[in-house]
Amino acid sequence: MTTLLDDLRAIVGAAHVLVDDGSDALLAYERDWRKRYRGHALCVVLPGSTDEAAAVVRRCAQEDGLSIVAQGGNTGLVGGGVPDASGRQVVLGTKRLRAVRRIDVDNQTITVEAGLALQEVQSAAADAGLLFPLSLASEGSCTIGGNLATNAGGTQVLRFGNARELCLGLEVVTAQGEVWSSLHGLRKDNTGYDLRDLFVGSEGTLGIVTAATLRLFPRPRAGVTAWATCRTLADAVTLMRRLRAAFDAELVGYEAMNAASLALVGRYFEALRAPLALTDAAGAPLWSVLIDLASPHEQAVLRERAEAALAASLDAGETVDVAVPANEAQSRALWQLREAIPLAQGVEGLNIKHDVGLPLSSLAAFVESADAALQAVVPGARHITFGHLGDGNLHYNLQAPAGGDAASFLARHEIAVNACVHDVVDRFGGTFSAEHGIGRLKRGEMALRKPAPAVAMMKAIKGALDPRGLLNPGVLLPD
Repeated sequence: MTTLLDDLRAIVGAAHVLVDDGSDALLAYERDWRKRYRGHALCVVLPGSTDEAAAVVRRCAQEDGLSIVAQGGNTGLVGGGVPDASGRQVVLGTKRLRAVRRIDVDNQTITVEAGLALQEVQSAAADAGLLFPLSLASEGSCTIGGNLATNAGGTQVLRFGNARELCLGLEVVTAQGEVWSSLHGLRKDNTGYDLRDLFVGSEGTLGIVTAATLRLFPRPRAGVTAWATCRTLADAVTLMRRLRAAFDAELVGYEAMNAASLALVGRYFEALRAPLALTDAAGAPLWSVLIDLASPHEQAVLRERAEAALAASLDAGETVDVAVPANEAQSRALWQLREAIPLAQGVEGLNIKHDVGLPLSSLAAFVESADAALQAVVPGARHITFGHLGDGNLHYNLQAPAGGDAASFLARHEIAVNACVHDVVDRFGGTFSAEHGIGRLKRGEMALRKPAPAVAMMKAIKGALDPRGLLNPGVLLPD
């Protein structure tokens, strides 16, 4: 492989080809964020331009048995962006592709390179007086290329859609090392198959995203955040129905959290406390709801309308209590509380995660049915249920029973728990992967639960665009 490494160094510069030198220099590229997968890369290559990325792909394609794993910020949750243990995979990192190529204020678009962090895209849009609404807990470190490769969701899908809906065009390095670009920023382009949508959500198996043109929006003049507690998840859905009727597109975020998830945050992050009680007067656990409103109208008007709608929900018995922060800092603290739930779970120990999506009308029945079904599978397990209620996406997670060993809980019960939960998801017409993707973690579920014609079509697309299997083999598609 000496010749290959020398050629890669000639393409991107010797400093940007990293190899195993006996230290932990490659660890950040070889281990996933959840620390479930640890591979061994032949090398890590960091191109500084699209042309360099294409040249790297062309050179790697000349080596039999070699493959490429594209990687952005390595914040994925399903092991899709790290190498396997073969030592025959090149990690192509995009973190040097960081240019903001163009902001078109009239067209309300921004064209950026794949290695730019999501938070940096948001800031560049804000500097131009516009809004890029994709928002994730990992936005300081995840990259826009990774967001598009996984069709990331986040907290504002209710109003703005997933990453796919925010993307107007892509620049992609194909498996042949060619560059395909559609960075035109058009809202309408009926010229055949929508190639852009093939690559968004493909998890690096069809091509490597190097740049994108993204939709921007006017910045809202007013914003109101609110916190409410409900006796049941069904009440939380009813509250959302009220708010959608009152605010329509001004309702941009709607998150739900069970009492156990917020209690876990309180255990490890003392500064982050729920503003309202987690149980009612009789000690029964409550559901907490985080509401985000944004409007082009005056702040005082929006706040008055929000308070009136929430007061009506109290009168109707949909909510037990409500709180409306007095300022932006308090609002931000509520979002920090919500975003700290996965962090608190990580501190507590390994857990069994589910990223499920269901029709809003079925969410409450799903949780009730899944909770009951799991009593026979893992009695005593702690249910940490939270997520983006506004778009039907729940993170239905289980921690080991209090005092139990987290690692052994995961090893002993994950397969049976997944089967139980996903069977209930199927019964209610849902999906086992709403926003995290498939990666390595959920390939078995793809084989079991995705209709055979759909899998066959996806394999046909993979075979047509990457016939040699160069790009991210072992990810997304079942064997």
